[in-house]
Amino acid sequence: MSVVLPAADARPAEAATPRADWFGHPRGLTILFLTEMWEKFSYVGMRALLVYYMTKSLAIPQAQASWIYGSYTAFAYFTPIVGGLIADRLLGRRKAVILGGSIMAIGHFLMMFESLFYPALVIIALGNGLFLPSLPSQVQTLYEPTDPRRITAYNVYYVGINLGGLLAPLICGTLGELLGWHWGFGAAGVGMCIGLVIYVVGGRYLPSAVLNARARDVATTAERHSFGKRIGLLLAVVAIVVVYRGAYEQT
Repeated sequence: MSVVLPAADARPAEAATPRADWFGHPRGLTILFLTEMWEKFSYVGMRALLVYYMTKSLAIPQAQASWIYGSYTAFAYFTPIVGGLIADRLLGRRKAVILGGSIMAIGHFLMMFESLFYPALVIIALGNGLFLPSLPSQVQTLYEPTDPRRITAYNVYYVGINLGGLLAPLICGTLGELLGWHWGFGAAGVGMCIGLVIYVVGGRYLPSAVLNARARDVATTAERHSFGKRIGLLLAVVAIVVVYRGAYEQT
């Protein structure tokens, strides 16, 4: 009976492939983190200037300016319902993020021109419809179902949202107040472009499921049977979010 001994330089299988992680998470999470951070920088930065711009530069009465602001934010949170369907069935998540982000960047730059104020708001909201549901949904594709890091992944991702929201009024607001409103809106557009560049260049760190034309396969029979339950759950979540946003947006 012969015994085959392992070679002297043999290493454990798991050591043969180096871990492709940054900060304890897949590299793709850093790409999504930075993309989301710059998108929130542009979106919140523009919103920070919006009412002041309408009342001080466009001479729109306060009550009407508040109504426009509320209508715009409501529309921006409605369009992702349609944008998510388009991303799921036609574009795929990656193309939806790139197209939506590009449309938003155009809208932010159009805000620099007073005559294009209303079209710019519509364009930003439409771009947000493609971008908003397509980027965060990629986080879960970075992990295996049994990976314990999935629990904290969205917590890390949400830090990018908060960081972008923190920097936005400090930079866009300061530029808008000191140099002119157009500088603030332009900075928001530049921020969106930075986020797009990071996402495109870092695409190689995202899983192949994101790069495919379709974000997911056609729903299975079991999923179709549970469609009503999922819709009921979503409606319950919507009801809660409406109350939260109604209070939050009073700020």
